[in-house]
Amino acid sequence: MGLQPVILSGGAGSRLWPLSRQHFPKQLLSLVDENQTLIQATAARLKGLQGVKPTLVVCNDQHRFLVAEQLRAAGRPCAKIILESQGKNTAPALTLAALSALEGETNDPVLLVMPADHVIDDVRAFQQAVALGESLAALGHIITFGIVPTGPVTGYGYIKRQSQLPEADGGAYTIERFIEKPDLPDAKAFVQDGAYYWNSGIFMMRPSVWLSALYKYAPKIAEVCRQAYAKGSDDADFYRVNAAIFADCPSDSIDYAVMEPLTGGTQAAGAVVIPLQAGWSDIGAWAALKEVLPKDDDGNVFRGDVIANNTRNTLVVADHRMVATVGVADVTVVETADAVLVVKNDQAEKVKEIVAQLKRDQRQEHLIHRQVFRPWGSYEGVDVGDRFQVKRLTVNPGASLSLQMHHHRAEHWIVVRGTAIVNCGDREYLISENQSTYIPIGEKHRLANPGKVPLEIIEVQSGSYLGEDDIVRFEDNYGRIDDLKAE
Repeated sequence: MGLQPVILSGGAGSRLWPLSRQHFPKQLLSLVDENQTLIQATAARLKGLQGVKPTLVVCNDQHRFLVAEQLRAAGRPCAKIILESQGKNTAPALTLAALSALEGETNDPVLLVMPADHVIDDVRAFQQAVALGESLAALGHIITFGIVPTGPVTGYGYIKRQSQLPEADGGAYTIERFIEKPDLPDAKAFVQDGAYYWNSGIFMMRPSVWLSALYKYAPKIAEVCRQAYAKGSDDADFYRVNAAIFADCPSDSIDYAVMEPLTGGTQAAGAVVIPLQAGWSDIGAWAALKEVLPKDDDGNVFRGDVIANNTRNTLVVADHRMVATVGVADVTVVETADAVLVVKNDQAEKVKEIVAQLKRDQRQEHLIHRQVFRPWGSYEGVDVGDRFQVKRLTVNPGASLSLQMHHHRAEHWIVVRGTAIVNCGDREYLISENQSTYIPIGEKHRLANPGKVPLEIIEVQSGSYLGEDDIVRFEDNYGRIDDLKAE
């Protein structure tokens, strides 16, 4: 039958702003392990298990190149990366993956559905739970993993178990009900009771079982996803569902769409919870991140260049500059190139309200970092003024920007590292370190790195309009001719 991993890489991680942004969300960040991102750790979690198929990934179209590159760099092959034109929550995302898993298959593999942004410390315990879940999912159950609570946390939903599943030797239970995030007295009562677990959001089932249940309990989601997937198209290494059809899909979670209607019954195949003790966290907010990172003797966690004096129970992330703290306690400080967050630890959940205000004010800080990643490399804003701006471009070895032109700006390029091939009008030429070139307004041009080291360019733009949407593409190696996002 085989085990088919599915990674759901949606969400913006707004409570982890300013590190997590809409166009560079938390699953793409190295929050816990500096050597791998959360999505890379998720993909690596099944290493060593037998019969595991290449991973299916469902992600937002905006993140496609970043997701593909991170999984490639981690050596985790993907069966397919399915692109959603807009986020519709986890039930439609899982449905798209289930439809893909059944393509060309005759054995209806068991899906292991994992959010891309979770932390699991005890991988062996997780794999043992997965092995039990695979055997139960093969019988037609829909499995979720319930985290054995370590305390009365109010930031998670809870699952109440019902009766033991006979075929699982006491390792799994039917589910009585799901509970939304409780208040503190209820959370304390749940932990004391012992029959309640945190809702992990990790699931296992056969795709045919999921689709059958979805058609029963949420038929519009099932039908819209079926049509959107059937009328989708391949795009290089990606599969795009039909955006116009998918726009009509209701937004709902796996829990609400299927799991909750399945609970409390006595059906032979239904919703099942497997208890899991594996050092799990969904890193939903800064307080959760602080809990999973090593602390000093004063309960502090410092990342980056930090100098602290008389500081206790404090998380400091210094991304670009040195950060100093004196006489503070119980706070979180996060510094990035374009924003600084200071929040009391017990108010960390409210960071998302700042993100909402940035959206209302139409500011860019909730969308992107100063450094913006592209499939060819990245660019970072250095300076901006009236009719000019300065950027630092890094072009990966062997990569090239699209053949393009701008209506309203000219560009000056200065090479500070490496060698560039420049196309400008009908000319093609090389420029090396300490050399420069000029791209006039309205001239077709292209920049490429033929070398084996990253190419670094200082770009000075000048003109009447410097917006990122002033771009016309004529050729592109990454299929972005119709993509309105700029380089």
